[in-house]
Amino acid sequence: MKIDIQKLVRKNILNLKPYSSARDEFEGENGIFLDANENPFGELNRYPDPYQRKIKQKLSELNQISIKNIFLGNGSDEVIDLAFRIFCNPEKDKILTFSPTYGMYEVSANINNVELINLDLTDDFQINLENLKPYLNDENLKIIFICSPNNPTGNSFKDIKYILDNFSGIVFIDEAYIDFSPEESFRNQIKNYPNLIVSQTFSKAWGMASVRVGIAYASEEIIKFYNKTKPPYNISQLNQNEVLDALNDENIKLVQDNIKLILNEKKILIQSLKELKLVKRIFATDANFILIEVENADEIYQKLVEENVIVRNRNSVIKNCLRITVGSPEENLKLIETLQNFN
Repeated sequence: MKIDIQKLVRKNILNLKPYSSARDEFEGENGIFLDANENPFGELNRYPDPYQRKIKQKLSELNQISIKNIFLGNGSDEVIDLAFRIFCNPEKDKILTFSPTYGMYEVSANINNVELINLDLTDDFQINLENLKPYLNDENLKIIFICSPNNPTGNSFKDIKYILDNFSGIVFIDEAYIDFSPEESFRNQIKNYPNLIVSQTFSKAWGMASVRVGIAYASEEIIKFYNKTKPPYNISQLNQNEVLDALNDENIKLVQDNIKLILNEKKILIQSLKELKLVKRIFATDANFILIEVENADEIYQKLVEENVIVRNRNSVIKNCLRITVGSPEENLKLIETLQNFN
């Protein structure tokens, strides 16, 4: 399928002259810097690299993807929001999501005044292709957001390739939980699909949620529009340094070991949950969390809170369901012991 990305981009973004910062005009690290009106005193007095080149180089080497295909955002939420700003005309264009899913797609749609098409997943939380097909040729449908593994259900989607092969708008795959999944990332497919954006994050498997750094992998053309539209210094030097420190060989090995530990703990947790009468159903999960159906989610949630055990009550999204993040062995044991007292 031949896709012209420029026809998908908003005209004002096509014509946008981006802000040129002092660090756009000079990229060196050594010299007497009198160009950016910075204070000459202090340890944090200089503006950060606006394009996070050192981090991108590390990610490029780690994933065998060109730095020209990488964008870094202030959390994945910035990556999501910029997709709206680049491709969606307010009060004209539409985006599509599958429900239940990550709530920020809807929030971003409302903030950007873009119509949301929300299609229900099947009973086993898969995409209903028959419901989707009528929308694939809508010229005002600009982005399909797919969270896989999905939040809050935890499962991976089966029919993503069909969407990539049959939709000429932007396909945005949110892979926040991909490191916990046996499924292969779609980031290596960006060379085959110029309309594909794959979002990942340092918040989950890397254990750096407070640092707020998200990643987008996409065609060079899309990345250029991201860089054109973003704020000039969207990631602080403090946060860049934390990510750079995390991308050393020793820490990568630690992250991999922690993922194995979390996945093993997930198996133990699932087995323990199966033995509880109050648990009616445990849904399949490829993430670092488990969605369970219980007798009365609101009541059990409140009882857990009273014992200082905090899970996520998803009753308003999926009836009588709780989402449980896999914690440390000690935290998981405390959860199970607390739930056993409710039986």
